[in-house]
Amino acid sequence: MTSEGTSGLAKSAAEKLSEMGERTKQLGTAMQDPQRQRRLILFIVCIALLLDNMLYMVIVPIIPDYLAYLEGDTAPDQAPAGINSSSFSNRTSHDKTTTENLDLQIGVLFASKAILQLLVNPLSGTFIDRVGYGIPLFIGLIVMFFSTCIFAFAENYATLFVARSLQGLGSAFADTAGIAMIADTYTEESERSKALGIALAFISFGSLVAPPFGGILYEFVGKRVPFLVLAFISLIDGILLLVFIKPFANRTRENMPVGTPIYKLMIDPYIAVVAGALTVCNIPLAFLEPTIANWMETTMGATKWEMGLTWLPAFFPHVLGVYITVKLAAEYPNYQWFYGALGMVIIGASSCTVPACRNFGELIAPLCGICFGIALVDTALLPTLAFLVDVRHVSVYGSVYAIADISYSVAYALGPIVAGQIVHTHGFVQLNLGMGLVNVLYAPALLFLRNVCQMKPSHSERNVLLEEGHTGLYDAIKLEERNAKKRGFASSAGNTMSGGLNEMDTFKSQSISEEESSGAEYS
Repeated sequence: MTSEGTSGLAKSAAEKLSEMGERTKQLGTAMQDPQRQRRLILFIVCIALLLDNMLYMVIVPIIPDYLAYLEGDTAPDQAPAGINSSSFSNRTSHDKTTTENLDLQIGVLFASKAILQLLVNPLSGTFIDRVGYGIPLFIGLIVMFFSTCIFAFAENYATLFVARSLQGLGSAFADTAGIAMIADTYTEESERSKALGIALAFISFGSLVAPPFGGILYEFVGKRVPFLVLAFISLIDGILLLVFIKPFANRTRENMPVGTPIYKLMIDPYIAVVAGALTVCNIPLAFLEPTIANWMETTMGATKWEMGLTWLPAFFPHVLGVYITVKLAAEYPNYQWFYGALGMVIIGASSCTVPACRNFGELIAPLCGICFGIALVDTALLPTLAFLVDVRHVSVYGSVYAIADISYSVAYALGPIVAGQIVHTHGFVQLNLGMGLVNVLYAPALLFLRNVCQMKPSHSERNVLLEEGHTGLYDAIKLEERNAKKRGFASSAGNTMSGGLNEMDTFKSQSISEEESSGAEYS
């Protein structure tokens, strides 16, 4: 009886293992489906972008309080789980010099991520163009994982500064590679706009949900927990990238064509106009984030929870703006420039109305307007960058989205340092009026892009490479192979010219038909 029971258990275990093996095989087969592969790439990239923007904003409610605590005499290990800044206000209010020094430290710490990101992006864009998108994305996730762990256990300003700077290094690789990977994977303009719109929704969600997320966890369970949660997400996303995308196993990158150098893209007037718009439209958000809490406290007596939830309602109009722009771009693709210009006008008008608000309810409306306008600009112009590369340069997207990341970094590097100084020198009202005016005045510059959609690709072969459609970088690789094939064909044809007039006529007719068909495929 015992032997029969043992054999029955062994048989049952073997059947379960067989079922698991079959399911694993089915999963592997399903993941080879191009549509599922594209969705998985989009999911992995969106999680990376969500993580990066949560890391950028999660320190907003934590670091000022924690740095104020570090200015005291109590040892870090004696701190309570949540440290309320009000408990230190009496200690520092009498010392104006200490307060100003603390404000400077906070501003430099907040800006250090964007500054390093700004410096590294030109190099990361070139690196991405050379090796592809998967490896740089993995590098970015690993760097963000280690920097977030350092943030969790840092107990002095120098360590916090190193951790924040490392986040900028990781973002320079992860953000640029992720957006470029989406542009490369989704090559149809309507699909590309939709995919980039989804990515922008994740970016918005990460930026707006991070302050309450970090503030609540910091208050009840301490400084380390929010950073350890984000580090865990970064680790999981990196594992998904390794398992399903296999960046180090993709040998097609060895034949990858050389993309247009980043300095040539920077002097392209169309790309320069888009980059300028991305910088200008993000200035209000970048400059208000470090200044609006103090203004709310002094002018309307806002509570801590109101200051913590300032930007959260703006998430919904941002997503609405992304949705509307994607739909309009699908129906009327020739008006991408107009959607961006309209967004800048909305940002300008909303920014000018912020100082007129006298309570939290009134303030929600202009902040929602700013985020709605940013959604219009970003969703309209990010796909335009990829299209400009397609029609005017080589279809490799690392450097052009490094330029986009530089545009964002300029605004967010200046914000924490410059905004406070402007408020101190000229006032909060003048800051908002200036930002609004700059956006309204820049909007007409997007008229320069009105004929972009009428441009034709510089390599018309791209659209006839394969019957199943083009697939981003594969197109450029295939194009190089076709050019080499054509050169070999022309050489062999030249060697047979002595074979007679008929063969020469045949070669001429083939050449003429090739030119007329804009590079039809040779069999």
